[in-house]
Amino acid sequence: MGRNTRKRRTPLATKAIAASAALALGGGGLIWANFYASAHESNTSSQNQTKAAAAQVATIACPDVGQQLTDVPDKARTGVDTELANLDKQITEAYARLASTRQAQTGDASFVQNAIVGPLKEKRAATIDRIRIDIQRVGGSVDANSLSQLAPCTTQTAAPETNAGEADNGQQGDGQNTGDQQQGGDGQDAGDQQQGGDGQQQGGDGQDAGQQQGNGGQGGNGPAAADFVDITTVQQNAQVGVGANGLAANGNSGSRGTFTSSCGTNGNDNHNTDNVIVAPGVTNGAHHLHDYVGNQNNDAFASDEELAAATTSCQNQGDKSSYFWPVLRVQDGTQDFDQNNDGGGKEGNVGKILQPAQAQLKFVGNKKGKVVAMPSALRIITGDAKAFVNGNANANVNWSCTGFENKVQLKDQYPICPEGSQVVRTTNFQSCWDGQNIDSANHRTHVAFVQADGTCANGFKAIPQLQVKLVYDVPAPTLENGAVVNPYAVDTFPEQLHKPITDHNDFINFFSTNLMNKMVNCINTGKKCK
Repeated sequence: MGRNTRKRRTPLATKAIAASAALALGGGGLIWANFYASAHESNTSSQNQTKAAAAQVATIACPDVGQQLTDVPDKARTGVDTELANLDKQITEAYARLASTRQAQTGDASFVQNAIVGPLKEKRAATIDRIRIDIQRVGGSVDANSLSQLAPCTTQTAAPETNAGEADNGQQGDGQNTGDQQQGGDGQDAGDQQQGGDGQQQGGDGQDAGQQQGNGGQGGNGPAAADFVDITTVQQNAQVGVGANGLAANGNSGSRGTFTSSCGTNGNDNHNTDNVIVAPGVTNGAHHLHDYVGNQNNDAFASDEELAAATTSCQNQGDKSSYFWPVLRVQDGTQDFDQNNDGGGKEGNVGKILQPAQAQLKFVGNKKGKVVAMPSALRIITGDAKAFVNGNANANVNWSCTGFENKVQLKDQYPICPEGSQVVRTTNFQSCWDGQNIDSANHRTHVAFVQADGTCANGFKAIPQLQVKLVYDVPAPTLENGAVVNPYAVDTFPEQLHKPITDHNDFINFFSTNLMNKMVNCINTGKKCK
């Protein structure tokens, strides 16, 4: 069996950090510099104008090459996945350089372009060309010109500060247009876009990073005060039982049964920063830490045969499926076991890892008809870990609080829950399958959400819909003088700035044939089974 990182969290002393200092991540970890320290300085001189312009650069936005690759021959998948992981690593390294060169940027308005974005384009161009070669070598076809156009990246600037407590009645958008986010451009970023579903305007990162120092914040890497909202101030918007696409799988007709699998809350601290779906064979392919429940042997090197033979944390031993999601952390200054590790503190994911108080894994039916069994080793990713720069096309996020789930569901802000209420993350997976493939080149096109009328399009078949509900005891952060104190956030790729819209969830089916058949029968006959 391949490597499986299972580490017990080691509680270390909580350490107060001075508000004016950068957040040092100790022992070789990155120092997430004050991103916006000069953004609010007086513009009485051209020097200060240059410093303000440079300091407003928040992150790097690169086209998601993997999502454009919808037809990769099986023989090329290994090589292509490896190169896609290289692209993620290159962005991570470029973002780290962006975060650690703030002083140089303030003195040279062209520094970011010349020293970071330009070299990144060259690296990406070479990697993308290797992807083309991998595909063509085995007889596949690719539009080389279109692919090469994905090499350049842009910089994304800081948006004006917003009042996180105010809701905006915006309509569903298609995400940010990274083409408008050129350095020195109009300064537009996701903070100016309207997210759908909860009617909230996604907040920018306009906070001075210095305001987040000393309270466990990321020191410019996020989250920001505008990423939080007091849930009691948000207008009711919830549609019960729907995903981020606004569509429900089951309803008052069709297959109305349910099947619940009890697999614990990762009490054994089974964590790693791999992703065997998108980056098989690549250590730290996710660049952030995952919780794993169910299958206990899931790492980047696990084969389907090894996963099928693994132990499981599920009460019903016939469910060896792998359920995994990015961990949630509270940034109170506490250091966790991965403070100096890749994917952890070295990539901006800091703070105390929170174990869910509850992890509900429930499968439901289709409101128009019966469901069919999932094939063994079927992989489904829902949500988009890169939604902050990719836009909302694949985002699938629901944040709420206990007692408010039928009233408010948030997409692009973390809820601040009242006393006695817990934070809730709910994810409803795609429930239509193409009937043939257990995966696809971009890990999306073999599955789909139901249409508005509940049917599956394009000849796809209805399968049980997985609904994951995670409940957490989270100390409520507070908003003080435009800053967030003791924030919490999901782990992300570092350039995604810990935005709530990047939340996502992963599933690999390894139910036994007998148990899968039981699930399908329960759902199709309207029973509630475990």
